[in-house]
Amino acid sequence: MVSSFFKAGLLAACLAACSAHALPLRSEHAIVVSDDTGQIVMEKNADTIVPIASLTKLLTAMVVLDSKPDMEEKVSIESEDVDMLKHSKSHVPVGTTLPRKKILELALMSSDNRAAAALARTYPGGEPALIRAIALKARALGMSNTVITEPTGLSPENTSTASDLAKMALAASKYPQIVAITTDREDAISLNGRSRTFHNTNRLVGASGWDVLLSKTGFTNEAGHCLIMRIKQAGKHATLVLLNANGSPSRMLDALRIRQYLTAHTPAALVPRYPTVVAKR
Repeated sequence: MVSSFFKAGLLAACLAACSAHALPLRSEHAIVVSDDTGQIVMEKNADTIVPIASLTKLLTAMVVLDSKPDMEEKVSIESEDVDMLKHSKSHVPVGTTLPRKKILELALMSSDNRAAAALARTYPGGEPALIRAIALKARALGMSNTVITEPTGLSPENTSTASDLAKMALAASKYPQIVAITTDREDAISLNGRSRTFHNTNRLVGASGWDVLLSKTGFTNEAGHCLIMRIKQAGKHATLVLLNANGSPSRMLDALRIRQYLTAHTPAALVPRYPTVVAKR
């Protein structure tokens, strides 16, 4: 029988191997969770509250879908959907009218801010009601360190932690529409009679060697480059959250390091268990 001292020593050694020092990441905040066991594979400043940029849009999408809207209903992009905070660019002109399902696709796959704003504006009760619903959703998911003030992620007041966002990713993976959209590499959408191809903001989607099961990127000056992915690698399923990388290449390199690590290691039986989230009733 293995002694308790040996087990403790083996656990300590494993935790050291799984630390951010053993796997150097350029992202300031990170967490990797085994979806197969619910256990933390590694973390780095995972409980620090920081801006999350367009990762917000996953919460917006979940709350919109929870309201059971007519996804074929036509939604128009209006002037009030234009970003007046960051003056971000959009390839979706004011006046564009599309089925809600296509507006959702633009908000998630190409992270269009006007599309996300239109989803909020047309939510029952408008954007204020959507923000209240997001707060309730976050609380139900156990995201106790998350505050969302608007639906796009442009505001630096939209804040969370890597640990909370891992819970959000797990919840988002239960929505087939979100999974399908965020794992689509590109799509041609007709805008006012002219076809335009929109690409996934995550270049790893559809890339050789990557099996992406959920994806969302984000960037603002305050949040840095951010990434959420659920991936399958070497028969293992994992969720990774990367926040505040100093550039898109750094974010991609961190994801590659994590993928390589999962292939070679993932000592799931020895790492601390990730807490089970029970929705409050």
